[in-house]
Amino acid sequence: MFQALSRRKRRGFLLGSAALLVVAGLLLWWLGPAGPGDDESPSGSVSFSTGVTSGVYERYGQLLDSAAAKDMPDLDMRMINSEGSQQNVRRVATGESDFTIAAADAVETYRRDGGPGADRLRGLARLYDDYVQLVVPRASTIESVAGLRGKRVAVGQVGSGVRLIAERVLKAAGIDAGKDLDARPMAIDTTPAALERGEIDAFFWSGGLPTNAVRELSERFRIQFVPLGDLVDELHAQGGASRYYRGSVMPADAYPAAQHGVAVDTVSVANLLVTTDRADPELTRGLTRTVIDSRDRIGAEVHAAQLVDLRTAPYTDPLPLHEGARRYYRSVKP
Repeated sequence: MFQALSRRKRRGFLLGSAALLVVAGLLLWWLGPAGPGDDESPSGSVSFSTGVTSGVYERYGQLLDSAAAKDMPDLDMRMINSEGSQQNVRRVATGESDFTIAAADAVETYRRDGGPGADRLRGLARLYDDYVQLVVPRASTIESVAGLRGKRVAVGQVGSGVRLIAERVLKAAGIDAGKDLDARPMAIDTTPAALERGEIDAFFWSGGLPTNAVRELSERFRIQFVPLGDLVDELHAQGGASRYYRGSVMPADAYPAAQHGVAVDTVSVANLLVTTDRADPELTRGLTRTVIDSRDRIGAEVHAAQLVDLRTAPYTDPLPLHEGARRYYRSVKP
């Protein structure tokens, strides 16, 4: 009997010791240094395709680069200017660039057209919305898109998201951009001055609010915005990537000098942070974290970035989330 009790005591002692070792091990793991995937900065060199000079993409990319340099000091991120969303998507899909910002309609158009590498595209985050802005002089008689017939209109560069959406807006109004007006392939870095000099009658722009180039123009030259909200149904009727356009309201204080307290009905489309399945998961996880954590810092200069939201960021339709971004969102999920 006494031997049996002794065996039970020894067994209890061993089991208790094992339990203590497990608890101690867990405590050391919890309090100890993070693993390589958590505390080591991703290293190497990557490229980021931004946008045209003076555009929101360019400035957002510059500020994101600065934030990433603090969060991932061993990473060298090289910014490359582009014509806009269409060129951005093509560059990343074909491996010419590693990361970019692009509007959802441009991404979906590239996928539907079967562009090279389209199936490898992945999303990191939904960022902010681009608002379509049709700008004319305050003295202009153009009151609707239909009024652009026969006019000199800047519709964006060939590789831009502006060109893509401008042609669809014109089509929704029954206008053929190639026949019914004098379409100029100009970008936001030159169109404001051209409008001011009277070289064009109107220009399309699609960007975050406010876009500095448009704001600066409004403060030195009297402009107004042509409403576009009545064309949303016609845009959706075009099918395909047009389903990513939404009826929106440009707030009355977006461009105070031009709007005089009056909101403008228009069209908007979401912007996505884009890469491919070739990107390293730890790098994409780190960059996604930087996007979310730097929202307020970037938003102080690029106001549109204030709309980056952890609750909506994972919804990168039409692209699946990159695995690294998915890991980040899971790690911060309440």
